[in-house]
Amino acid sequence: MIKNYLKIALRNIFKHKTFSFINIFGLSIGIAAFLLIVQYVSHETSYDKFQEKGDRIFRLQQNRYNDGKLTTQWAAGAAGVGKAVKDVFPEIEAMAKLTPDDVVISYKDKKFNQKVFYTNNEFLPMFSYKTIKGASKDALKEPLTAVITESAAKKYFGNEDPIGKVISNDKRSDFKITAVVADMPANTHLKFEILLSFATYLKFLGPETETTFDWDGFYTYILLTPGTNPQRLEQKIKTYLDKKIGPEYKKRNESVEYKLQPMRDIHLYSSYMMEAETNGNGQSVYFLFIIAIFIIIIAWINYINLSTARAIDRAKEVGVRKVMGSYRSQLIIQFMFEALLINLFAVAFAFVLVLISLPLFNSLTGKELSFLLIAQPQFWLVMFGLFIGGSLLAGLYPAFIMSSFKPITVLKGKFTRSKKGAFLRQSLVIVQFASSVILMVGTFCVYSQLNFMQSQDLGVNIDRTLVLKGPSVLDTATYKERLKTFKTELLNTSGIEKVIVSTSVPGKKVGWNAGGIKLAEDGPDKTNQYRVIGIDHDFLDAYEIKVIKGRNFSKEFSTDKNAVLFNEMALKLIGFNNPEEALNRKIDFWGDQYTIIGVVANHHQEGLRQNYDAHIFRLTPTSSNFYSVKIKANQNPQQIVQTAEKKWNEFFPGNPFEYFFLDDRYQEQYNADKQFGKTFGLFAILAIIVACMGLLGLASFVTTQRTKEIGIRKISGASVTKLLLLLTKDFIKPVLVSFIIAVPIAYYLLNQWLQNYAFKIAIHPLMFIVPALFILIIAIVTISTQTLKAANANPVKSLRTE
Repeated sequence: MIKNYLKIALRNIFKHKTFSFINIFGLSIGIAAFLLIVQYVSHETSYDKFQEKGDRIFRLQQNRYNDGKLTTQWAAGAAGVGKAVKDVFPEIEAMAKLTPDDVVISYKDKKFNQKVFYTNNEFLPMFSYKTIKGASKDALKEPLTAVITESAAKKYFGNEDPIGKVISNDKRSDFKITAVVADMPANTHLKFEILLSFATYLKFLGPETETTFDWDGFYTYILLTPGTNPQRLEQKIKTYLDKKIGPEYKKRNESVEYKLQPMRDIHLYSSYMMEAETNGNGQSVYFLFIIAIFIIIIAWINYINLSTARAIDRAKEVGVRKVMGSYRSQLIIQFMFEALLINLFAVAFAFVLVLISLPLFNSLTGKELSFLLIAQPQFWLVMFGLFIGGSLLAGLYPAFIMSSFKPITVLKGKFTRSKKGAFLRQSLVIVQFASSVILMVGTFCVYSQLNFMQSQDLGVNIDRTLVLKGPSVLDTATYKERLKTFKTELLNTSGIEKVIVSTSVPGKKVGWNAGGIKLAEDGPDKTNQYRVIGIDHDFLDAYEIKVIKGRNFSKEFSTDKNAVLFNEMALKLIGFNNPEEALNRKIDFWGDQYTIIGVVANHHQEGLRQNYDAHIFRLTPTSSNFYSVKIKANQNPQQIVQTAEKKWNEFFPGNPFEYFFLDDRYQEQYNADKQFGKTFGLFAILAIIVACMGLLGLASFVTTQRTKEIGIRKISGASVTKLLLLLTKDFIKPVLVSFIIAVPIAYYLLNQWLQNYAFKIAIHPLMFIVPALFILIIAIVTISTQTLKAANANPVKSLRTE
């Protein structure tokens, strides 16, 4: 029996090659797209799930308030908060504390700029990192000890055994390596190569490092005991800290709270100051998942539409089979067998498409999903689910419809197209194209927002700017003179316009965060937090940041070491309504007084996703964070890099030469948005292709069914134009209805997505009209390929055939 089902199913598939191709190819595209997106979503949602205790690990995330208003949200917090809560609450089983540092790590003649973390001895036992050499227990208990990863061991020691070896940092401290752990997997929010013992901090900086609340910048993770309610504990911690440190903060009109962040939520739902790395975006991930669902539904709708549309062709087959004694259940099995076979071919082809397109998909998403995904049980589970689910969802309805035909009606030739069937097909076409319109409008919006962000005036000139990362190994006694000579040497080089020094450069959030700042005459309850940028005398001119009132720092004024500049946001935050009011007013900055000598325009320190920040500029002409080299027009940037490297090695030996071009680094902020836009656009186009393939098949079948009608109309004098309109309008109506349905849904979704941006485009009619017209034109062209052919056919031949 099964052999017979298989033979008939194959015969029908090969007999109707066009419909079979549209069904199989459309389903395979839908399934392949779904599989790729699901793999991406699976990767993004898998972060830190390898941590065995991950469901009990939480990060203490800090929120700071001024005058009751939220001003700063930190991924890190105070140095003392971890010990304070662990000592009080038995629900906390363990506490790990980390603080990052950028240093030069050296071993013999090998030196690298390295991001390291100082952490306490509880960190490794809390987290699930495989120990390769040494022992993780008590590996960081003693001062001046270190744990490194396999890749770091290879980088510094080659094939040598690193255990017991000593590495040095630029702080002139030597650290003994006690353990080597496996490299971090890609799906973790906290990646490191070198861990240094926090006991080193305690040794050199004193025990107050463990208890102070006046020093921020420490990641704090707590491991809860099994069964602990995180929400209740969070409230208890708030009550406790309000009593412990609240009064002191209240004197400055400030308050602070700590939230418990589930570690496994950090990657997708955390974007605060001082994140350990740039995290993902949960909203974007689930938008892509919605696209995947749209595409697979569109593909399944194609199958249902084409199968039910072909019901008339197969009506006689059903009638004959029933007269010959076939039961309805047997016919249902036959039609389901065909659905299973088509879905099997589609799944197999989809698998091939996934393997072929995976490298392209990786380049779009910026991820490194490997072919190893086919070895994962989840992959095959999804494949099997799509095969069975697709066969049932797409095959059951056509099978029940076609098996229900009455043999007497069919064999007498009285069987006609069902109005209910036509209505269903039109409804499914509406669903298909409504989905396509939503996706295309979304793509148009994403690209419009990207273009908007990249074309706006930043208020700062980042063009032709080479940025050198400042030296960390330096002699403080000679640094000032070395810096002066280094700048002079570079300025004497043709092609270099300016060399400027600063603590921050555009493209990244300012790292110098200063609280407790107020007007000198105000009380302690009027303090606020600001971002402070240390600059030299040439910074504003070189970066073309406009001074709107007052003056810039000048070498002619020796008092400028006690002067500051405010930007417009800082001006508003401290309470001034216009720049004139601020000039020559004094502020209290950590106990010292500074005079406001000028007000500068706001500039986009970060991308347009963030709002302007409150910036205070201080004169720090000998800072060692960043050196910005402004290159003259029409110069070869790489020659400037070579010149800068030569001078660097001469004046700052022992420091690795690291540089970047500022415009490239600034644009990196938009990489995630660009990748999302490309991915969204690609799958939106695939959805439209699949929908149009279904429309093509439907148009082909319907025009074939109306061959006799077309011939009679042509003989009666109907023109080709009238026939085209007649045949096209029935297909265009559901497409137009889909626009009406899609617009409000798309508007709502776009409005929600744009809330992520401080500076955003306005939603306007063109954002809906252009994509809708694009899809309408594609639909008309698709339909016209069949209707035009039918309208131009010889009517005599058509009637003879009938």
